[in-house]
Amino acid sequence: MPRHAPPLFALLFCALLLLTGCGVDSEQAALCRKLIPAFDSGPVTQVDAVETPGDEPSVRLTYRVGADEHWIDCRFGGRFFDERRHELVSVATDRSGTLTDIHFTMLRVWARLPYARIGLPPDSTGARPAAGPREWGALLFFLQQVINAATVACVYGLLALGYTLVYGILGQINLAMGELTMIGAMVTAMGAAALGMAGLGSMPLAVLGVLATVMAFTAVQGWTMEKLVFQRLRRVHSHTPLIAAVGLSVAYQEGMRLLHGARDWWPAPILADRHELFSDGTFTVTALTSQGVILLMTAGLYALLWAIMQRTAYGRAHRACADDVEAAELVGVDVDRTVSTTFAVGGALAAAAGAVIALYYGGVNFYTGYLVGFKALAAAVVGGIGSVPGAMLGGALLGLVETFWSAYFAIAYKDIVAFGLLTLFLIYRPHGLLGKDRSRGD
Repeated sequence: MPRHAPPLFALLFCALLLLTGCGVDSEQAALCRKLIPAFDSGPVTQVDAVETPGDEPSVRLTYRVGADEHWIDCRFGGRFFDERRHELVSVATDRSGTLTDIHFTMLRVWARLPYARIGLPPDSTGARPAAGPREWGALLFFLQQVINAATVACVYGLLALGYTLVYGILGQINLAMGELTMIGAMVTAMGAAALGMAGLGSMPLAVLGVLATVMAFTAVQGWTMEKLVFQRLRRVHSHTPLIAAVGLSVAYQEGMRLLHGARDWWPAPILADRHELFSDGTFTVTALTSQGVILLMTAGLYALLWAIMQRTAYGRAHRACADDVEAAELVGVDVDRTVSTTFAVGGALAAAAGAVIALYYGGVNFYTGYLVGFKALAAAVVGGIGSVPGAMLGGALLGLVETFWSAYFAIAYKDIVAFGLLTLFLIYRPHGLLGKDRSRGD
């Protein structure tokens, strides 16, 4: 590794290569959860989501309705984001066992799923359409992965912006940023549940109100974190701030676990209308309304951040502190206020990433921000930590790599590939794609 590469980063993420694992396919879990109201009425509390063994991929959701605990098991026709990944093969519950053919057909019709997701032909003849040219199917499958990767890239890019803003001004990594994402996701899930009970879940203005409230709440968390912890350690020339950030991360995780329990929160789907974009008769490229909203929201937040950094007094102060904190202080820049504002902005962006996780992927818990936070940090380093455009570029690159690996190779290794990419950048290009060499000795 070159002399100037951050050795602590390399050690940290090389260790994470041994710790990463795979989890339940979030989209299959969301599809399976959509079937629960066919068997139970009333508020559903998610307890657990696990993969069950078998020749075909299966997701089992354990949930509570009142005081009663039940489970539903959904088997699918494909793995690793392939063409049959969303095709239901069978459904079983704890009370009825595996559904018969007639009951399974009735369930598929009740769910109103597109034929590509339930194994039904698009016409009424009962026969599947003739397969088109293989090259078209492969191209459409590739395009579907690009659409899938865009949402993942938004999560990593938004959180990477929070990392890069703090690092750009202090030259330090706030490892508790992932926990701010977790707080944003949990508060969003609770807000979405409240909207659902009030019958406002389908109103875009209500959803935007929840998002604004969550971002404001988490911005206050970031500002408080800086005032109580990092401001006191700002002039400490050691890894003490990094260790303090690890302590904050654990404290946030355990605090949320004690307050809300270890169960998953599954907010009701919002803006979940599915649109068919292209089809060759055998594979259909689809996109959700929520995916378009997420892309627009991310683009809007990035444009707003760019305007703030280029057109406001805070942006000028941030750039001055990023160049030289001592010199900025000598010419009258309020460094304390600038740093505190940076933590608040970073917290708001982390909350936006958490809102995407809660509303699009679901299944949030006290541990949600841990691995996502490290991946976003990897995206920031790959893009060039300290560079705002680099953070978005790194998030896009990591989202593409992770999604395409999951689509064409074994999904169990996607986290290893993500952190392996980071390790390669730390060895051969430690400043990232758009980063610059720094002279602070950090």
